Amino acid sequence: MLRIEHFTKTYGEKKAVDDLSLHIAPGEIFGFIGHNGAGKTTTLKACCGILRFDRGEILIDGKSIQTDPIGCKRELAYVPDNPDLYEFLTGIQYLNFVADIYGVSGQDRKERIRHYGELLGMTDDLTLPISDCSHGMKQKVALIGALIHKPKLILMDEPFVGLDPVASHQLKQVMTKHCQEGGAIFFSTHVLEVAEKLCHKVAIIKGGRLVTSGTMEEVRGDTSLEQVFLELEERV
Repeated sequence: MLRIEHFTKTYGEKKAVDDLSLHIAPGEIFGFIGHNGAGKTTTLKACCGILRFDRGEILIDGKSIQTDPIGCKRELAYVPDNPDLYEFLTGIQYLNFVADIYGVSGQDRKERIRHYGELLGMTDDLTLPISDCSHGMKQKVALIGALIHKPKLILMDEPFVGLDPVASHQLKQVMTKHCQEGGAIFFSTHVLEVAEKLCHKVAIIKGGRLVTSGTMEEVRGDTSLEQVFLELEERV
């Protein structure tokens, strides 16, 4: 679903990400772990076509994000860490706007907004102006907008930050269901407990370079993900 091959991105003389390769298959929830500034957001933005990069290739369901960005964007959705929505719109107006962009039919969008609105406890709040919504509510609106065209791949940057326990549980349900239906999710996080319980595979990045990756069992071994992360931080 997502192939990152020798991805390198520089800002001036600094390499933000250096020769990164990762493969994510349909049905997988893949966690991307690292401190702030490690290169997680840069990678995610490059995967969805927001950032150009210096070397390598990124393929979405076999399509190149460099040569066929529109084809790739039809297949993916991106939820940033701080959703920047049109605050003069209501939640439902924003979702209809996104559905229009992707050409989602009236019946399909109605069913999906109802389904995800109920699942995330947002049905009544979608009538509010986005400017009146809390951070967690804005994240939920952004998530429904990401799901409305049934993308194959969802990219998420720190999706659990700012969510209360109930909202976090609801988000995990949505992520799990998406992958059970054949989709894939690539998300960054520093909430290691969530990654350990939720992810099929995980990668740890430090200073723009991949430190380790694999299935949760391969990376964690007989210890905890937190312990592995701390040991790698000290050694590398």
